[in-house]
Formats: sequence, C-alpha cells, structure tokens
Amino acid sequence: MATNLSAPCVPPPIHRSLPSRSILAFVNRAISKPVIFRETSCPRLVSVRAHTPGTDGFGPKRVASSQEPDTSIGFSSSPSPSSVIDFLTLCHRLKTTKRKGWMNHGIKGPESIADHMYRMSLMALIAGDLPGLNRERCIKIAIVHDIAEAIVGDITPSDGVPKAEKSRMEQAALDEMCKILGGGMRADEIKELWTEYENNSSLEANLVKDFDKVEMILQALEYESEHGKVLDEFFLSTAGKFQTEIGKSWAAEIISRRKSMSAKRRS
Repeated sequence: MATNLSAPCVPPPIHRSLPSRSILAFVNRAISKPVIFRETSCPRLVSVRAHTPGTDGFGPKRVASSQEPDTSIGFSSSPSPSSVIDFLTLCHRLKTTKRKGWMNHGIKGPESIADHMYRMSLMALIAGDLPGLNRERCIKIAIVHDIAEAIVGDITPSDGVPKAEKSRMEQAALDEMCKILGGGMRADEIKELWTEYENNSSLEANLVKDFDKVEMILQALEYESEHGKVLDEFFLSTAGKFQTEIGKSWAAEIISRRKSMSAKRRS
C-alpha cells in the first residue's frame, strides 16, 4: 500500500545567531520601532499552564496540547522600555520608605522596605534544600512580597488597619503597578507570586513567610546591639509562628544569641 507523506515543515535557516534581548532592546529604542521577526508557517504544539512554575522556577511550564504559532522570539511578552522605567521609578519608593516599626521605636536611620526584601532574598538564596521546594521561586516571592508598599507604604499593626482592608489596599496597589508595567506575562507572574505569598498557599510561601519573621527579629537583635534598646515586641509577636524547620532553626539561633548578649550585659 502506498502512503502519501507530506514534506516536513522546516523553518528557513538562520545564518547568524540572534542578538540577546538586551541588545534587541537597545536597537529597538534606537529606531523607535518594535523589532519584528518573520514567523515561519510551521506551527508548534504548545499551551501555557499559568499557575505551575517550571522546574527552574523562572516561568510557567509549556506543555503540548493545542496548535499555536511560534512567537517565542521577539517582544510579544516583554514590557516596553517606557513601561519598565515607569515601573522601576515607582519601585524607587521601596528604597526610600523606612520600615515603620523601627521608626515607632525611635531607631534612627532604620532600614527601608527594599533593605528588608533584599536580605530575605539572600535568605532564600542560601537556604538548604527541602523536598519539593523550588528555591528559585522562593527568591522571586521574597523580591515581590512587599512590592505593593511602594504605593500604600508600610502598614503596621499599630496603624489599626484591619487585615482584610490592608490586603484590599495592597491588592489595588499591586494591580496599579502591574498596569504601569504594561500587563502581560511579567505582570501576571508578579501578581501570581504576590498572591501565593499573601494566601500562604505553597511550601515556598511558607518558607518566605518564615524569612519575613526571621529577618525582622535578626534586625531587632542588631538594633538592640547598636542602639542599646530592648525590642521585646518583635520577638514576642513571632514566637511559635514559624512554619518550617529552616525558619524554626534560624529563629532559635537568633534567640540564643540574644540571650547570650543579654547575659553579657548583666555580668
């Protein structure tokens, strides 16, 4: 029996490697027009699962299920340079807004929101591996978990804002920031990471929640040492609230050092 075989769909050869995204962005700005690459007529089978991170933690998995043209090359999912700079300019407030809890206790020159998130990101980077944990996703969550405070500021329990209202305000701020970024895949990822942390809905969120408390009590210990203050409030408010073994062990080390420092002062 004769069988008709259609010729395979082969894209035209590329005679030189494509430039990196950073170079493409530079060229794009220089000519003030989007860079458009000619698509081949060959479709590929892909779909996007928006809520499942890839094994490397740097984006959603793509799995075969339906026909879709190949648009992996180009700027279809990238925010415009104008949107990027607007977004980053807004995020500058995270660098200049001081954490209110320390200000309320008379700490001069306290850390900023960005300072707090940066050290949390380092915690995620150096933490040991846990079964089923995506460490790269932890880093991402740490980077964005307080990002809405660029608009709403650092709302603390002493402000008397109900938890539900605080969450609503931050959600609205996050939506506005993602709109400034221009929407798209990157904005959606930020929203997903922030919501995951807010809802404490994954092992990664559990660990970053612990890092949030660990960073705070470590900072409290450092301010006690530097400023000669007693900051019991921060240790009492976090006692017994750590969810992971990493969080519990790191908090125990900080508390042990605090006890040693206190004993030396009394001796």
